[in-house]
Amino acid sequence: MTTPRRPDIVLVLTDQHRADVSAREGFPLDTTPFLDELGRSGAWFDRAYTTSPLCCPARTSLMTGRFPSAHRVTQNPANPLAVRDADLFGEARAAGYATAMIGKNHTYLDASSVDHWVEFMHDGQVAAPSKALHKEFDAWLAALRHRTHEEPTPFPVEAQNPHRIVDEALAWAATVPDDRPFLLTVSIPEPHNPYQVPEPYFSLFPKESLPPPRTGADALEGKTFPWQYLRSLGEHAVADYEGAIAPSRSNYFGMLRLIDDELRRLLAGLETRHRVRERVVVATADHGDFVGEYGLVRKGAEIPDILARVPLVVNGDAVRPSGAPRPEHVSLADLMPTLCEAMGRELPDGVQGRSLWPLLTGRPCPAEEFGSVYVEQGMGGLPYGPEDVADRMPGLIFDGPGGEPRWDELNAATQSGRRRKVRSGDWTLYADIVGDFRLYNLREDPLELVDRWSDPAAADERVRLLSLLAVWQMRAEDPLPTVPGGYRLKRDPRNHLAPYRHSEGKGQSS
Repeated sequence: MTTPRRPDIVLVLTDQHRADVSAREGFPLDTTPFLDELGRSGAWFDRAYTTSPLCCPARTSLMTGRFPSAHRVTQNPANPLAVRDADLFGEARAAGYATAMIGKNHTYLDASSVDHWVEFMHDGQVAAPSKALHKEFDAWLAALRHRTHEEPTPFPVEAQNPHRIVDEALAWAATVPDDRPFLLTVSIPEPHNPYQVPEPYFSLFPKESLPPPRTGADALEGKTFPWQYLRSLGEHAVADYEGAIAPSRSNYFGMLRLIDDELRRLLAGLETRHRVRERVVVATADHGDFVGEYGLVRKGAEIPDILARVPLVVNGDAVRPSGAPRPEHVSLADLMPTLCEAMGRELPDGVQGRSLWPLLTGRPCPAEEFGSVYVEQGMGGLPYGPEDVADRMPGLIFDGPGGEPRWDELNAATQSGRRRKVRSGDWTLYADIVGDFRLYNLREDPLELVDRWSDPAAADERVRLLSLLAVWQMRAEDPLPTVPGGYRLKRDPRNHLAPYRHSEGKGQSS
């Protein structure tokens, strides 16, 4: 591989950011104009997927290039136990990069992993902030207990996590000499709940004028237990759960615009450095949010496209503008090997993702390599059913000042079992550990309401996607540990499989 000119790398990660609620994807509200502009002048993918639709598994995959079944973080509490060898920050440091993690971590990483560390979570800064305004805001945010604030946030934009994180990022970047490249990760905890936003963003998308969800709670009748359980949890924790959906959506879209403005401010603040150093900007998210679809907010039920698909925009001096969305199916696991190649590093052992660098920079790349993408979910065991929770409600937590409840959507009932998803073209296949298979045509049925598994007209697609699933499950098996002095494994330098295919005409392995 040719060594590039070691560009600065700015990795922007949002939390619970749904891919389709942007004007570039046809959404009627202009929630992310600057991100849309970056996509049009760079590359954006409308078939980009998380490795698992919850925080820690997805973020661990982004940092290690490994799928959850390999790094073993299949639930949020397992984040310190990741099985891995190399990771993105370690490779950057080995390449001579200055490194910073500013914002939400929620992985095995700690302050020793980088040169500069400032951690935020959904209740504000983890270490006590020095400014009185920030302390007051963080206390107010924690008191929301992940709920929706139905009025404008009574604190200015300057108190919000995204603004403070960008301030921290710009201050650190100013300390890095121009002759040293950096990897700057700006990890924003929003638009994850609690759903709150200050003016002027609160009034940008008033609840009375929002486009309605495309489907409501009536769609849950055709869904499985985890979906129905999520709705039940919300109804137990919120007096008027249905009534809270509209203000939650309004705040969510306002939070997106606030984040977008902060991303614009971040890159403007780095512009002087950019005049003397090339850079790569990657903006993505760990997973999506229901944002009112199916009568639900947050996440937690299985791996629908609405949660599994994530925004992905890549912009930079070496990135060839694509204008329209790129056709490739890509994964969060692909970002670590992509950025390794951008830094001039060979892919370490144990990495399973595929480098996107050649297709981003306009070099030859087999199209069939990115003909499908794969997602995992579930912490193991048997799936829970209504009979298992008849006398208790996992995820319902009575910790309010007067014993008021809140709910945790990621609980034993919603996260039990194992589930897998493959997307290829217009089709997606779902499979779980007890033999529930479903097939959907996403072009005709983007909310996955009509199961085509038993449809004779979809038989060819059923076989094709089952073949893809079999190959992906083998790709996701852990190649670690390597044995010192043992057999030398044959590896493609970019983890591409397509050049070695032997299945011509027998399904479309990716």
